[in-house]
Amino acid sequence: MTTTSPTPARTTTATPTSPPASRGADALAPSDTHDIIRVTGARENNLRDVCVEIPKRRLTVFTGVSGSGKSSLVFGTIAAESRRLINETYSAFLQGFMPSQGRPDVDHLEGLTTAIIVDQERMGANPRSTVGTATDANTLLRILFSRLGEPHIGSPQAFSFNVASISGAGAVTFEKEGKKVKERRDFQITGGMCPQCEGRGQVSDIDVTQLVDETKSLHEGAITVPGYKVGGWSVKFYTESGFFDPDKPISDYTDQERHDLLHREPEKVKINGINMTYQGLVPQVRKSMLSKDREAMQPHIRTFVDRVVTFTTCPDCDGTRLTEAARSSTIAGISIAEACALQISDLAAWVRGLDEPSVAPLLTTLGETLDSFVEIGLGYLSLDRPAGTLSGGEAQRTKMIRHLGSALTDVTYVFDEPTIGLHPHDIARMNDLLLRLRDKGNTVLVVEHKPETIAVADHVVDLGPRAGSAGGEIVYTGDVPGLRASDTLTGRHLDDRARLKESVRQRDGVLEIRGAEQNNLTGIDVDVPTGILTVVTGVAGSGKSSLIHGNLAGREGVVVVDQAGIKGSRRSNPATYTGLLEPIRKAFAKANGVKPALFSANSEGACPTCKGAGVVFTELGVMETVETPCEECEGRRYQAAVLEYTLGGRNISEVLHLSVDEALEHFSDGEARLPAAQKILRRLADVGLGYLTLGQPLNSLSGGERQRLKLAVHMADDGGTYILDEPTTGLHLADVEQLLGLLDRLVDSGRSVIVIEHHQAVMAHADWIIDLGPGAGHDGGRVVFEGTPSDLVAAARDGAGATLTGQHLAAYVGD
Repeated sequence: MTTTSPTPARTTTATPTSPPASRGADALAPSDTHDIIRVTGARENNLRDVCVEIPKRRLTVFTGVSGSGKSSLVFGTIAAESRRLINETYSAFLQGFMPSQGRPDVDHLEGLTTAIIVDQERMGANPRSTVGTATDANTLLRILFSRLGEPHIGSPQAFSFNVASISGAGAVTFEKEGKKVKERRDFQITGGMCPQCEGRGQVSDIDVTQLVDETKSLHEGAITVPGYKVGGWSVKFYTESGFFDPDKPISDYTDQERHDLLHREPEKVKINGINMTYQGLVPQVRKSMLSKDREAMQPHIRTFVDRVVTFTTCPDCDGTRLTEAARSSTIAGISIAEACALQISDLAAWVRGLDEPSVAPLLTTLGETLDSFVEIGLGYLSLDRPAGTLSGGEAQRTKMIRHLGSALTDVTYVFDEPTIGLHPHDIARMNDLLLRLRDKGNTVLVVEHKPETIAVADHVVDLGPRAGSAGGEIVYTGDVPGLRASDTLTGRHLDDRARLKESVRQRDGVLEIRGAEQNNLTGIDVDVPTGILTVVTGVAGSGKSSLIHGNLAGREGVVVVDQAGIKGSRRSNPATYTGLLEPIRKAFAKANGVKPALFSANSEGACPTCKGAGVVFTELGVMETVETPCEECEGRRYQAAVLEYTLGGRNISEVLHLSVDEALEHFSDGEARLPAAQKILRRLADVGLGYLTLGQPLNSLSGGERQRLKLAVHMADDGGTYILDEPTTGLHLADVEQLLGLLDRLVDSGRSVIVIEHHQAVMAHADWIIDLGPGAGHDGGRVVFEGTPSDLVAAARDGAGATLTGQHLAAYVGD
């Protein structure tokens, strides 16, 4: 292990007992000597008694391969304890409404300051949440229109699509001069919510043709909803209702019979002598399926819902979410709906053009907020953009908005890969923002893989040497030149550069895109080659996702692998998600002559005390809930009797504690040899997840790990075309080469691979590049280059037809 001690931000000469009068001119007060965050004995997740000193008021970057323990140290230990201590300053009543946070597994923490976490978690997918509401820009804009809008229609609530217009009247009783007096009172609230779509901008409808086959009768299987089988109770509910002839084709139904089958309101009826509540098929499906979280549905149910539900722009508000009155009030000829639809950089210019002394402070604050968007590289967004559609990188930068102009100082900002989704052209801007936060006197902690950001660090903490159980140690601390000279994995790969291919594959066809106009696309036509590795690139906001996801996703044979969260409880893990646990359970059952259900912690094999959770939760009312390992099973989740059964010398709990690589070795030889498990484990290893343990909770995975886990599952599909959205997210420099090998294997197996990516190594390795730009928002949306990486670099070096991507790729590959 190569280490150097961090240099404190200040040297100290004063002793704690020195009285003020005795200090020399250069001496520091005792309160000025706390310049280090000191971590002693950290053991969160895979950390192995980590001890480290981190200088305050400096930019410290944490590096290491995926799974080496970076997030466990920064987020799970330092930031978590800071948050917990801050929360304890609130009253017990308030703490009851806040997320409970247990003390991290660490011996001692010293020198902590208030931590502000800016992570890459997607923003809430609530359809009423937009970029404007998430950053308070909408609030300021509503106040502006309530003061200056003509005609005047009311308070700021009249411009909010989250407030409905309501009115009412009734009697109120109150005491007056010692007597109870009853009076009639009226009230009215003028809101801006469109009554038709309830502020969503879209209305949903059910495509009835996807529910029934008109050519068949009910007894012949006319209902095509999953789970509705002839002879089953779900279908008998309709065939024996008495409202229609179950042997008559649906096409021959009268209008009344059709209404009764599809749309009848709930009412009590007798079916087979039993009192039941009958309702039409449409409200039944809406209640039983559409009210559930789509991501929590079984795959075949999700496919059905996607097919049967149609979303259209609200005809009343034209997608603006607002009432006609709210849209009629304007400032300088612009309504609030039009202002929210403007690109933020244009909206900022419009706000600066308003000269109204009566609202000068409001205009100043709103202008500064909008300018922060532009400064952080999000000027291409609009305030009406749904928050759930932002990428992880865009969401993280949106959260940064409120911190850029903050007057707070001496706090700790914690960032999780802030360069995600950023083109090399934009990374320099992000680095400047991180340095600005540091220069205001803050401590900035960044978990990062990009060498461009590592290069600007004042201090580096490198974890490793590998991932999972082979990681969790500090292998280097010091400055960047020292890291480069060290023999750690990060140090050896810091200056890695991929080379341009000497020869590229030839396409075997194309996927045509014609007249693409989603978001900022300008009606472009492009042919996406098949049979090769195609990389789609361009600055953030140039239209890459709009082009690919908006035009290719959903086509037959196209498999999309994105970074969206994987839904699941703490019981979900890679073994359950990939289907690996099924053959393992059956193998255990066969080897021991018992039922497979015994080897499921969610079924008969579960520990009776913790119900298979492995931990026991103790509710303490308004205090935080205490989570302790189950004393009965000692956190192993299974009954003691189940753990006596083994396969290849290991019980089921021990198998779930194996890493993917260890499990692959275990199931390859001897009694435990299991070809079905080997196939799944090899796919997990191929995508670079060999360090994950089979029983690791899914909610602990990073965005990049989630995407690679999905890819491992989809590699078993029959899809001919794969779309990958920034697969290098969360990948260490040493892992990028392995990813390139995986992409090559996918293409060589006969698949077409389309990658949306900013990493220059992936660009250099491509067979074909489609570059969008030249800028973001309305300055982008056009194809500025199509061709091989060599042609792109040649164009940049010649100066003719050079693009931003070409310039950075040329600098990356060098001579």
